[in-house]
Amino acid sequence: MARNTKRKVRHRGRRRKKGFATWSIGKKIGAILGGTFLSVAIIGTVIIASKMNKLEKVSLDTDKLNISDEVQHEEGYTNVALFGLDSRENDLGKGNRSDTIMIASLNNDTKEVKLVSIYRDTLLKLDDDSYNKANAAYSFGGPEGAVSLINRNLDMNIEKYVTVNFNALVDVIDAIGGLDLELTHDEVVHMNNYCVETSKVTGKSYEKIEPEVEGTYHLNGVQAVSYSRIRYTAGGDFKRAERQRLVLQKIADKAQNMSVGTVNKIIDSVFPQISTNFTLAEMIGYAKNLTKYKLGDSIGFPSENTTDMLNEVGSVVIPNTLSSNVLEVHQFLFGNDEYTVSSTVQEIENGITEKAADKAKSGTKLEDDETPGTKGYSNSATSESGTTRKSSGSTGNSYGSGTSNGNVSNNYSSGASATGNTTGGTSGSGGTTSETGGTASGAGGISGSGSGTTSGTTEDTE
Repeated sequence: MARNTKRKVRHRGRRRKKGFATWSIGKKIGAILGGTFLSVAIIGTVIIASKMNKLEKVSLDTDKLNISDEVQHEEGYTNVALFGLDSRENDLGKGNRSDTIMIASLNNDTKEVKLVSIYRDTLLKLDDDSYNKANAAYSFGGPEGAVSLINRNLDMNIEKYVTVNFNALVDVIDAIGGLDLELTHDEVVHMNNYCVETSKVTGKSYEKIEPEVEGTYHLNGVQAVSYSRIRYTAGGDFKRAERQRLVLQKIADKAQNMSVGTVNKIIDSVFPQISTNFTLAEMIGYAKNLTKYKLGDSIGFPSENTTDMLNEVGSVVIPNTLSSNVLEVHQFLFGNDEYTVSSTVQEIENGITEKAADKAKSGTKLEDDETPGTKGYSNSATSESGTTRKSSGSTGNSYGSGTSNGNVSNNYSSGASATGNTTGGTSGSGGTTSETGGTASGAGGISGSGSGTTSGTTEDTE
């Protein structure tokens, strides 16, 4: 029997090339998104590089930043000082007090950023060995003096800083479409008052909100910045620092989804209002990881404090004690239980205690950074010739009928009225304002004489 010699032939199909066409839907989406994010990052860095000339770049002398050799500084963190100036002329250097002082600490591994607000009236030691409000350091020494103050008093190792004019925040918030914020009745009232001045300085418009209903409001740049400047509700300046951190948190949340066009728009308007010592390479490096950053918790410094009125300084926030508050900051930022404060901090703590004993008497003379506003000291006060002064203190107090050469020294709180005289001034109006329902009149000035009444529209701009 013959054998069947036919061989079975196996037909092979054409071998398919492996590539994009064979990827799963999920893998395809991942590749597309990854490419998109990479493109955005590349375009963003190109935009930043092309617009660096808009920034005010300042070099700091690291030998003058008072970074302690006594402290074992944490590795893996980038610490940056943030300053917010209320500068009418967009001047970002000396001569401007920093209404906002923050430490931003970036964990380079987790990409989490934590914030510490340093209350601007905190009694601390400056470069000239004097004890003054924290916000005076920027005025006397510019960013170098302000960074030095933070390092010396809080055992920090900060070399980088960013200073922003408050006007820049208005532009940023408008560029990202505004912010949704929950406001109380009192916050709406004060926000409306601050909006008058913020709008005038920035040239940006806003719509007044009727304070009839508490709730969440969609605020534009003028409104959100005015909200962050409120200091006359319960909590005072402490609550104001909390509002500022909240606004930054809201901005950071929206920044995660910014388009290239929005980034470009923000850079064009904001860079001219920023001063920093970050280099181009450093900025590009951070820009590449923009979508990875997340804003974490925040605290205020000093959290344990008292307030008082001191001679030659005025109303201050006094740490109880400096060492314990500095320990809290280091534990919050770095979680290091082994850290102990330096001998410098201990020495400053003793100096604060000594300075805090020099309490002002009632009717004391105002310091140079204070001008009449909606809040005042009790009893009467007389100011010196040719200075600009702001009031600070508790609600409901008012000045008596003090007079000054070149300035109005009278002001009053809600519902009160006062009269005062000026001689040699530059304005024909009386120049005083009331928060709600008050009246003021004054005589003198270049134009001869004048009187004015203001009701519910002007807040102390400090």
